[in-house]
Amino acid sequence: MFVYADNAATTAMSPAALEAMTTALRDVYGNPSSLHQKGQEAADALAEARATMAKYLGAQPREIYFTGCGTEADNWAIRFAAHEGAAKGKRHLISTPIEHHAVLHTLAVLEKEGFEVTYLPVYDNGVVRPEDLEAAIRPDTALVTVMYANNEIGSIQPISQIGEICHKHGVLFHTDAVQAAGHLPINVVEQHIDMLSLSGHKFHAPKGVGALYCRKGIPLKPFIEGGAQERGKRAGTEALPSIIAMSVAFREACEHMEENARKVGAMRDRLIEGLSKIPYSRLTGDPVNRLPGMVSFCFEGIEGESLLLRLDLAGICASSGSACTSGSLDPSHVLLAIGLPHEIAHGSLRLSLCEYNTEEQVDYMLEQVPQVVRTLREMSPVWAHMMETRENPYKD
Repeated sequence: MFVYADNAATTAMSPAALEAMTTALRDVYGNPSSLHQKGQEAADALAEARATMAKYLGAQPREIYFTGCGTEADNWAIRFAAHEGAAKGKRHLISTPIEHHAVLHTLAVLEKEGFEVTYLPVYDNGVVRPEDLEAAIRPDTALVTVMYANNEIGSIQPISQIGEICHKHGVLFHTDAVQAAGHLPINVVEQHIDMLSLSGHKFHAPKGVGALYCRKGIPLKPFIEGGAQERGKRAGTEALPSIIAMSVAFREACEHMEENARKVGAMRDRLIEGLSKIPYSRLTGDPVNRLPGMVSFCFEGIEGESLLLRLDLAGICASSGSACTSGSLDPSHVLLAIGLPHEIAHGSLRLSLCEYNTEEQVDYMLEQVPQVVRTLREMSPVWAHMMETRENPYKD
C-alpha cells in the first residue's frame, strides 16, 4: 500500500485546481497589464481570483497581494513592519521560538540591523499565553509576528486574543498562516489581524504561488521593484494560471472545511490513540487544540531519519519535521523550544493527513509504524543502553 502522509510539507493539487490551471494556461494567456482584449480578459480573471481569496479571509480584494510563496509574504510583511516602526523610533519586535525559518531567519537579519527581538515562551504544548505577550509589549514595540498554527507539532495559537492585545497597544500584528489557511476558519477583521501570509501548495494549489493580506490603511512599501503590478507593491508579471488555481483550491477548501476537518480529525485521533500505545512514545504539541491532520510523536531510542527511511520502504511518506530543514542533522528547533531533550527530539515523526487519506491507510500506518519502531530499537545501542536502567517492553 502507498500512503502519502506528508501534507504539511506539500499537497497534491485538487482536480478542480488542476483543471482551472490547465484551462488558464491554454486560454487566459494574456498579460493582465495589457490593454487589448486578451490582456483585459486576464485582468478580469486576476480580479476574480483576488476577490475569491479576500472573501474567504474576511478581507477586501484590495488588501490581497499575490506573491511567489508564503516565505516571500513573511519576509515582506516583517521587513516592512520593522522598518516602518524604526522610522518612528520603534525597534522592538516580538515573536516565538517555534516560527517557520522564513520568520526566524528574517528576524535574525533584523537583529543584525540593530532591532531587538523578544521570543515568547511556548511551554510544553507549544502555545503562547496572552499574558506573556501583554507583559512583553513595550512603547517601542513595532510588530508582533506569531504563526497561526505550527508546521511541526500542529499547535494552534490564540490568534484572536493576540490580535486584540496588539490592537489595544497600537502594535501591528502579523501571522504566518501557511499551515492554517484552508484548514482553519480565518476572519482577519474579527481576529484583529493586520497582515497574514499564506501559501497555495498547502491546500491543494500549485507550488510557487502565495499571498499576503495587508489591512487597508497600512502604508505597505514595495518589496520587489519594477513594474506597476499588484498596485505598484510587487513588480513582475503575475503568475496568472497559478493564481487562478490557488483561488479555486482555496474556495474549495474553505467551502468544505467543516466536513474535511471532521473526517481528517477522526483519522488523526485514531492515529494518535494507536501510536500512543508504543512504549516510550510522546505526543508533541497541544493534545486538543491542534490542526485537524497533524500527528506528531517522538519515540525514544531511535533516530528520526532511520524511521523515515524504513517507513518509505513500506510505502509511507512521512517526515520528522519541516521539509525546509530536512537536510539538517540537528534536532527540530520546535521540539527543543517545547522543552524536549536532544536525545528524545531526535526520534521525531510527523504524519500529516488530508481529506484524500483513507481509513485503510490509517490502519496500515498503525500496523507499520509500531513494527518499524520496534525493529529500529532492537538494532539500536542507544535503546540497549536505556534498557539497562528500565524494563524492556519488548522482552519475551
